Amino acid sequence: MTGASTYDLTGKRVFVAGHRGMVGSAVVRRLASENCTVLVADRRELDLTKEEPTLRWLEANRPEVVVHAAAKVGGIAANNNFPVDFLCDNLALELNVIRASHTVGVQRLLFLGSSCIYPKHARQPIAESELLTGPLEPTNEWYAIAKIAGLKMCQAFRRQYGDDFISIMPTNLYGRGDNYHPDHSHVPAALIRRFHEAKIVNAPSVSVWGTGTPLREFLNVEDFADACVFLMKNYSNDLPINVGSGDEFSIADFAATVAEVVGYEGELVFDTSKPDGTPRKLLDSSRLRALGWRANTPLRSGLAAAYQDFQKGYGRHLEVRAAT
Repeated sequence: MTGASTYDLTGKRVFVAGHRGMVGSAVVRRLASENCTVLVADRRELDLTKEEPTLRWLEANRPEVVVHAAAKVGGIAANNNFPVDFLCDNLALELNVIRASHTVGVQRLLFLGSSCIYPKHARQPIAESELLTGPLEPTNEWYAIAKIAGLKMCQAFRRQYGDDFISIMPTNLYGRGDNYHPDHSHVPAALIRRFHEAKIVNAPSVSVWGTGTPLREFLNVEDFADACVFLMKNYSNDLPINVGSGDEFSIADFAATVAEVVGYEGELVFDTSKPDGTPRKLLDSSRLRALGWRANTPLRSGLAAAYQDFQKGYGRHLEVRAAT
């Protein structure tokens, strides 16, 4: 079952929770071309980890659609070092937004999961049916467990109350507005920053975590935002749905491509004392393709746009330091 459905966003009030993050801001940009009203709330105005303020805000603003893009996210190091934060903060965000959306009668809610919800050794490419069939990757299990709880909340409200809440599972994302924190960023942003800093000081080599052998799929965030809008309008199902590009690269090849885009010409040194994470992670996005959506941003051009965005200072945590 594909879960094909039709929902018209025309005239709707759409609340994007997490609008300042990479994904949320991309969804806001994409919704600008739809005939709808986009609602956002700054963190200083609304703390979504607090139950009562979240419910009051939704009651006051009455969105018909909610995009739950708010999350505490980070790379392997952050997940390893702050398990309580990644588990508890994300559980609070999900419970408050999803339950309040039910209470105020939201017509459609889109919850953003993550490909890390799947078992470490899931069959490849990873179909949605692989969920909960094996142990998680230990380096990000806290975040994964929280995300699994979020999609189960959507299923539960759908089954018990008939709420039209859906969950989508993105692959590894990169692009405009990414988090370039030196310790807490994901692979694409971390490499862009690292190679840029190395280029500035003409460093002879750059260290890359792990062996370079894991295989990963990458999707530009503008494509993902387009998929979010497409699914809001065309998908309604109890099952989560994968969103990927269908292309995979070894970390070594991906790092080399980032270095070329940035213009760094030094040596890449792979630090095998650091964890690789899941050995391979390619999503089976055949259900999404059957609905008629495909990614259209080539990796190199997407990385070039991301690097340009980084240079202009539009990302987060952009203080540049000398490479060592």
